[in-house]
Amino acid sequence: MKASDVMTVGAATIRSDASVPEAARLMLQYAISGLPVVDAAGHVVGIITEGDFLRRTETGTERQHRPRWLEVLLGPGRLADEYVHSHSRKVEEVMTRQVVTVAEETPVDEIARLMERHRIKRVPVTRDDRVVGIVSRANLLRGLARLTDQAPAATANDLAIREQILAELDA
Repeated sequence: MKASDVMTVGAATIRSDASVPEAARLMLQYAISGLPVVDAAGHVVGIITEGDFLRRTETGTERQHRPRWLEVLLGPGRLADEYVHSHSRKVEEVMTRQVVTVAEETPVDEIARLMERHRIKRVPVTRDDRVVGIVSRANLLRGLARLTDQAPAATANDLAIREQILAELDA
């Protein structure tokens, strides 16, 4: 089974110059938890997810001041990044830029490994660096359900299997 067998075709995307509220509305409208971000030419440049909205000033969830010693350890760059992330109004300033993508031919076992390794919940499927679909954990689950529906039913219970193995060993 490959990405094209389980992906959601024609995944919703958002432009990098869109506003953060636009992204939130689009995710709510389609009941999805993440959006591939594309540039004006339609090329994938990032991904924005619900996780990117956890620490926002609008909701009062931005990180409060940290102890001074921790600020010294983190450095000014990290603190500046957190400030921009929680106060920005544009998707390009909030999105994750290191997006993991796959091709339509990518086997689902490889997709599952990528999701585990990168601790992500969805992977855009691209052709010529343009989004043609998305594979989420729910898509993988639906693929599994389809396979199990097609699998032949087990004919023996545990006891019958055990007896068959013992009979073969005695023979």
